[in-house]
Amino acid sequence: MSKRILIVEDTEDNRRILRDLLTNAGFEICEAHDGQAAITAAAEFRPDLILMDIQLPILDGYEAIRHIKANPSIQPPPIIAVTSYALSGDEEKAWAAGCDGYIAKPFSPRQILAKVRELLE
Repeated sequence: MSKRILIVEDTEDNRRILRDLLTNAGFEICEAHDGQAAITAAAEFRPDLILMDIQLPILDGYEAIRHIKANPSIQPPPIIAVTSYALSGDEEKAWAAGCDGYIAKPFSPRQILAKVRELLE
């Protein structure tokens, strides 16, 4: 059974890049385009890992992470922040919100795959 990854990203091009990369690597993918949809998808899809953009409509990624981690019906998977927020202090905010990894955009496909595999082992 392949591992399940939830991609939370509001930009279609970025979702497509991640979708293509991860499906070609053998992962099962679910996608959400905003923070509220991410919470719903995490509960329904039960991913083994979440790639979470931070700058999202409706609820930002930090808030969505907090909701996912606080929901007792969701066994919280590892969450990697994949974000263009790369200023001083942004990585610390991601860790404080409950992220297990942090990747700044633009990212390399090799970097994403390495971090995903590391957290799924």
